[in-house]
Amino acid sequence: MSGRRECLLLLVTILLFAPGCTQVLDSTVQPRAALSANPVSIQQGEMVGFDARDSDAIEGVISEYRWNFGDGISLTTISGYTSHLYEDNGVFLVELVVVNDQGGEDSATTTINVNGAPILNLSMPAEVRAGDIALLDASGSLDPEGAPISYIWDLDANTDSDGDGNALNDEDSNSAKVYLNTNQSTIINGMLTIDDGQGGITSETFTIDVLTRKYQVTWQTKELTWDWGDYSEQGEIWQSSIFPGEGTRILAYDAVLELDNDLPPADNFTLKLRIVDDGYTKSNATEPGNITQNEAIRAELSDEGINPEGIAEEYEADSEQQLLDILMAMTDADMGQGEWICYVQADQTEPDPAIPIPGTDLDTGNNWTLSMTVTVQIPILQEIAYDQS
Repeated sequence: MSGRRECLLLLVTILLFAPGCTQVLDSTVQPRAALSANPVSIQQGEMVGFDARDSDAIEGVISEYRWNFGDGISLTTISGYTSHLYEDNGVFLVELVVVNDQGGEDSATTTINVNGAPILNLSMPAEVRAGDIALLDASGSLDPEGAPISYIWDLDANTDSDGDGNALNDEDSNSAKVYLNTNQSTIINGMLTIDDGQGGITSETFTIDVLTRKYQVTWQTKELTWDWGDYSEQGEIWQSSIFPGEGTRILAYDAVLELDNDLPPADNFTLKLRIVDDGYTKSNATEPGNITQNEAIRAELSDEGINPEGIAEEYEADSEQQLLDILMAMTDADMGQGEWICYVQADQTEPDPAIPIPGTDLDTGNNWTLSMTVTVQIPILQEIAYDQS
């Protein structure tokens, strides 16, 4: 008997310490890890939910979940559910290690695809003056994954051009570059949206302050002249229209009507001027000159100081034309801007001769000439730079 016990003890000893037989005494049970993610494809800056609640401890309970999200961030929880926000784009391998209270471990992995938002690069001029063409250039924009980019420009946030109730989603242009015409000083607000076609969208609002221009205005004095001539019979009225105030400031005028000399008594004519828009009317009858000195029968109309003289000054305006309109419409300096009508009326051209001469062809009219001189000032505009100091 004692020999049999010794053999049995030797056999147990051999089994315990023989190489490769230690697992006989290892009673640790490994858990089974299960991992799912939703969604597995996201946009940069979005969140993914990770679910390991289907993991099985096999024996005991799961004591912890070790998460490695693949972007350099790790987390340990006692719950089988967590979420993670991906701030960078790329493809990330997520690993989960499940640990049970027996000290057993198991792992599972999944892959998350994060699409990078397109990078919007918009350049605009630092200063825009009314009348300039502003270049808005977004051609430097790019997609991190190299996908083609589409462009949607809303060039006026104050106008809902498609009528959908949202003034910031109009498609005014789809080009990488936009040439924006400006015709007046204003503030233009708009928005550019770029889309990579993979769900990545980036938007940026922009503001363009369209500034006025600056001009130095000087005035050039000039005389405008008109000459007419005709023959009028008694009772006839001749008239002609002129527009001396177009683009000028009226200062003065002088009009002289002269008739051909005739045998006494002299013919009687009337010279009349009417400035329609201003309700201005002035007239004068002819007077005979000194026949012995061959002075003509004449009538004259004149006026000075119709408007004050312009002085050299600096002005701001969106354009030269706008400034000219302002200068011409200045209160107390805009008289004479419309139509002028000159009249020559033959009042009496058939005087009864003192001694009737049988067979004489009595004069039934007279030749006349009319000269009009209008003194005006013409504004000379020179654009000047703003003082940047």
